[in-house]
Amino acid sequence: MSIGPTCQSCGAQLRETLIDLGEQPLANAYLTREQLEEGKELRYPLHARICGDCLLVQVEQVVLPAEIFTDYAYFSSYSASWLDHCAAYAQDVTERLSLDASSMVIEVASNDGYLLKNFVAAEIPVRGIEPAANVAAAAIAAGVPTEIAFFGGDCASRLVAHGLAADLVVANNVLAHVPDLDDFVTALSAVLKPEGVVTIEVPHVLRMIEGVEFDTIYHEHLLYFSLLSVRDVLARRGLRVFDVEELATHGGSLRIWAARADGEAWPETARVDQVLAAERAARLDSLDGYRAFAPQVEGLLEDLRRFLRDAIAEGKHVAAYGAAAKGNTLLNAAEVTTDEIGYVVDRSPHKQGKFLPGSHLPIDEPDRVRRERPDYLVLLPWNLRDEIIAQMADVREWGCRFVLPIPKLECLR
Repeated sequence: MSIGPTCQSCGAQLRETLIDLGEQPLANAYLTREQLEEGKELRYPLHARICGDCLLVQVEQVVLPAEIFTDYAYFSSYSASWLDHCAAYAQDVTERLSLDASSMVIEVASNDGYLLKNFVAAEIPVRGIEPAANVAAAAIAAGVPTEIAFFGGDCASRLVAHGLAADLVVANNVLAHVPDLDDFVTALSAVLKPEGVVTIEVPHVLRMIEGVEFDTIYHEHLLYFSLLSVRDVLARRGLRVFDVEELATHGGSLRIWAARADGEAWPETARVDQVLAAERAARLDSLDGYRAFAPQVEGLLEDLRRFLRDAIAEGKHVAAYGAAAKGNTLLNAAEVTTDEIGYVVDRSPHKQGKFLPGSHLPIDEPDRVRRERPDYLVLLPWNLRDEIIAQMADVREWGCRFVLPIPKLECLR
């Protein structure tokens, strides 16, 4: 008899719910017109649970990674602020680890080479690991050596056998997607040189709870980390956290610095205790710190529904900016359709001409906003608000107002 889902980190049975967002389509399953007309869109349960033992937040895997990541719609190079973030990281880590032409940098889930190109420009050897063939092709064309593969034990063994043990392994916004933590994290340790370093960027569950950032929950994001929980995940599999940085990206993230547990090259910094203390102060070391999240989300969704109802009643036109995965969670949880928001615009040509999953908003290029002059522009990737507002500042000329749905509904003049 089945005992239900179990924790990816410690194996305990998952009995506690963080939030149940019902059945939703895959957040990055953008539809072609032909698929939309077929009307066969699949939906899956989106139920975030929390382990009562190790406090790791997680959703069940509903589809195999190959179904999501083999042909992927997300290209990192279309966010200017993200590129700036990565260039600054590359410069800082190069100096901190004294990387040079004799070093090796491996990035897991390297996407279109957005980060590794900074090391290539500095003549530091690199190897990208990217499962999406269409995205990897863009990296290779840009001069970034890339292997088309899912990272895990087999991949790590192959890399080491070819002499590619790493001084630095970069894992930005990939640990949340991993369906097998044991295999993935053990492989991170295996591919490191004895004094090598791995840096891992993950959205910080503390910021998710504080900011009611429920839209970061979607099917391909299987895991949601505090420093408490990620430190436990890594320690179980041979890695020791020695430093942590708090970042503004993705609504609030952590950059975890870790080394092999059997090494002593990297002493622990004071920042580790500081972040752990902040999490304990927010009661994230017990289930109590997570109890208020679901009621707050429902209040936020009702605010959005009310705003859209009032806008329609007043004869106003509403469009959205950013065909982001997080926006799809928001729109589907609020049951928004083209009756409320006419369309969404996005800079990525890989998304233009398609339709958002679930809500079926058509995706167009940003100049459509300038042609049709809506009264409101809802910023779905609200974490990029400053970048988007700067790009679309001219919409204010006709009185269009930017709408931020999270952490609270806000109309900007």
